[in-house]
Amino acid sequence: MHPFPARGLYAITDGPRADLLAACAAALRGGAAVLQYRDKTCDHARRHDEAAALAALCARFRIPLIVNDDAELAADVGAAGVHLGVEDIDVAAARARLGPAAIIGVSCYDSLERAHTLAHAGADYLAFGAFFPSPTKPRARRAMPELLSAAKTFGKPLVAIGGITADNAQTLLDAGADFIAAISGVFAAEPEAAARRYANVFHK
Repeated sequence: MHPFPARGLYAITDGPRADLLAACAAALRGGAAVLQYRDKTCDHARRHDEAAALAALCARFRIPLIVNDDAELAADVGAAGVHLGVEDIDVAAARARLGPAAIIGVSCYDSLERAHTLAHAGADYLAFGAFFPSPTKPRARRAMPELLSAAKTFGKPLVAIGGITADNAQTLLDAGADFIAAISGVFAAEPEAAARRYANVFHK
């Protein structure tokens, strides 16, 4: 397993697609620093096979694979960690299942209070959003950039998500984001070129 990097593009897959492995490989070639496997379906066999293949892919690129919502799947395929939303198991349960070295990230939405609680519960990174209208979650709660500045006091890496493009990302980096997360921004485009545009924002 590879440690969580300091900053960069956090690419999140967009559910079932026939070319998932190729698309993810392209995103990693483009410079994605973290990959999250996100698939909300109940096709357990396919999800296991895909997550295992992505774990091997990420190992070759030396970046962490995070599994969305499913600590059991993360453990089964040897992923670096899990990302938890408000309806998932808590940080302590995920830590017990995955071990002390696992990366456990949490969705904090627009709530500084939730971020404070989860940071003290042992989360490894805090994700906020949506900062802009998101095609993936059009009804998502909206977060303000000031949240990122305030959350810096928790001493955890901060992930910004929700409608973020290579053109509007700088505002969030300036506010304190360490990672820019993108779903459709990478995977609804040509993934390698799209990932490179995001990655270049971190080198300005």
